[in-house]
Amino acid sequence: MMITQDTLKKKNEAQKDISTFVMKCGGSTLAALPDAFFEDLQKLQVEGMQPVIVHGGGPAISENLAKLGIETEFVNGLRKTTEPVLDVVEMVLAGSINKQIVRRIESSGGKALGLSGVDGGLIQAKPVSNHAEVGHVGDVTRIEASIIQGVLDMGYMPIIAPIGIDGAGQRYNINADTAAGAVASHLGASRLIVVTDVPGIMKNVNGVKKVLGTVAVQEIQDMIQTGEIYGGMIPKVKAAIECIQGKVKEVIIVDGSEPSVLSRVLQGEVIGTRIVRM
Repeated sequence: MMITQDTLKKKNEAQKDISTFVMKCGGSTLAALPDAFFEDLQKLQVEGMQPVIVHGGGPAISENLAKLGIETEFVNGLRKTTEPVLDVVEMVLAGSINKQIVRRIESSGGKALGLSGVDGGLIQAKPVSNHAEVGHVGDVTRIEASIIQGVLDMGYMPIIAPIGIDGAGQRYNINADTAAGAVASHLGASRLIVVTDVPGIMKNVNGVKKVLGTVAVQEIQDMIQTGEIYGGMIPKVKAAIECIQGKVKEVIIVDGSEPSVLSRVLQGEVIGTRIVRM
């Protein structure tokens, strides 16, 4: 039987979907993760998996802004990003946090390469619709997936800081969850793993808090309205919903302190909460 180019393309896409996965993690969560998490990541890399990490760093940005005496404020959950604020955002995300992650992976025996979304126009962006209020905050217009794939092909984990850039060279502060969803979608990954410090989305069942195994986006929105999801969990689930875009069909929220959590999730074990698009 003759194998057509179309057949080969579909086979390659299927293999990529199995081996490549995108992981999003906040900077503060990453700092608190045990060495065993990074050892698990290294083990997956040796076994042929191709992790791509997109990270945030909000608390570290706020801390550095305070040290430098630069005022910062939030508008509807988005950090108002002036040019001085943007300088610090880039310094913290693409500098200290990005390299800290690279160091931890390499200390565990893995191979990682840190990137900013500015490098090679990796994350191309445009101003958000309310940019007059929030400054240089951006929406993703394109991910240069060939750069990520090239790093993967060299045997390295891409570690991506969510700074965007447009054709005129203007930088943008990009929400890490939005960036992670865009990266996963442009890479053709159907699944994105969000690593947090909670076991998943909790719900009171007969007075006992239980982790929901699977939940649809609409159910989450309903639970926020009824107050079943409240407090610090609201931004976590909203962030996860942000990741479900394009080809991303599900987002899995897991606790990074769980032993071998990535390996277990990728082997199909039911752990954490799967948020699905229905």
